[in-house]
Amino acid sequence: MKKTNASILIIDDQEDILFASKVYLKKYFENIFTLNNPRNIVELLSKNTIDVVLLDMNYRLGFEDGREGLYLLKEIKTLSPKTVVILMTAFGKVETAVEGLKSGAFDYILKPWENKKLLESVKQAVDKARKEQKKTKEVAIKEDFFVGNSEIIKKAYSLADKVAKTDANVLILGENGTGKFVLAHHIHTQSERKNQPFIAVDLGSLNSNIFESELFGYAKGAFTDAKTDTAGRFEMAQNGTIFLDEIGNVPLHLQSKLLQVIQTKTVTRLGETKARPLNVRIITATNLNLKLEVADKNFREDLYYRINTMEIVLPPLRERHEDKIPLAEYLLDKMIEKYGRDEITFDKKVLEQIEKHAWNGNIREMENKIERAVILCENNVITISDLDLETITPYEENSDDIQLSSVEKAAVEKALLKNNNNISKTAEELGLSRGALYRRLEKFNINID
Repeated sequence: MKKTNASILIIDDQEDILFASKVYLKKYFENIFTLNNPRNIVELLSKNTIDVVLLDMNYRLGFEDGREGLYLLKEIKTLSPKTVVILMTAFGKVETAVEGLKSGAFDYILKPWENKKLLESVKQAVDKARKEQKKTKEVAIKEDFFVGNSEIIKKAYSLADKVAKTDANVLILGENGTGKFVLAHHIHTQSERKNQPFIAVDLGSLNSNIFESELFGYAKGAFTDAKTDTAGRFEMAQNGTIFLDEIGNVPLHLQSKLLQVIQTKTVTRLGETKARPLNVRIITATNLNLKLEVADKNFREDLYYRINTMEIVLPPLRERHEDKIPLAEYLLDKMIEKYGRDEITFDKKVLEQIEKHAWNGNIREMENKIERAVILCENNVITISDLDLETITPYEENSDDIQLSSVEKAAVEKALLKNNNNISKTAEELGLSRGALYRRLEKFNINID
């Protein structure tokens, strides 16, 4: 039997699982890699081209909810977007596996698996990986992102290009979906560190129980599952750039540990006393108003100033009116290439709706809508129904909206006054999240200083 020339990586903390799956899959595929420690994913992916990853979703006793697997899935898709991921779980938590599919996994299998099911899933995943590679093989190397022509976005990228030439720490602010990751990567590629690692960490999805071991690394024996000496994300970014997304979500008791690393430019692994020198560029991002977080004592003021040598604000799409149509056309071309479709165009009425739509989810929302439309459209013309924008209303408020907004603003101001401008108590009384309350403060131009 001729083997398929493909590289498969199996990640599981159980040696018997690694051994059994490697022996079986080795009959059908040329290269089989195994890892019993998921913390070594970054190093392996940086040195090898992996077509398919079989990823276990649970690694530590007492934490069998699959959240760590979902976090690792996101890390793999960030480090190697063309790698296809199959999730493995022994607990049959279908809802978590489905969440993984929504986050970019190709398939999931339950342990113990049937060999035929495992082989079929891996074969299909390899086929998908080959198609993705074929699409990009002859494409010229370039930065694949859309900037736009609005003055507000050009100002942001002009500032980014200037600061990229330095080693200054950068804080990127903006709503969800405005392109903070893309801007951070752009700064890295325009810097002197461009040929060194770019390590992205989503702090918002990082469980506080593994915060220190994930970022700072650990020594063998530092805790029950610490089977080998392992570098953290900061060390992996040595001489390059580390991007800490959702910095505003870091709990206070962990902010001090992060501050120490930034101040001393050293990192100490868990279980060690030796401080290791660091040479990394730090870029952070958040959708929160950190000034308000500092005022409300939810974010350390000294950490805020450490990460905020240069602040860049990415505007929401609703403030980039002239960029909406060009961005939609760019994303359409991107999806046509992704799905191998013939030339597709927008119906004229669709373009009108794209201009009027608020796009509260920003670029991410537009990308999702257009991807859906490319999948559904017939006759190579995207209609309003395909784009699922039938119920949209222009962003501009009508008279009813204005009246409703006035009532909402008054309610917010009353609650703030009652709670002495305490954000947490006000949000709780109004039944809002802190983020939702901040958005209303900005919307109604309410100053709590």
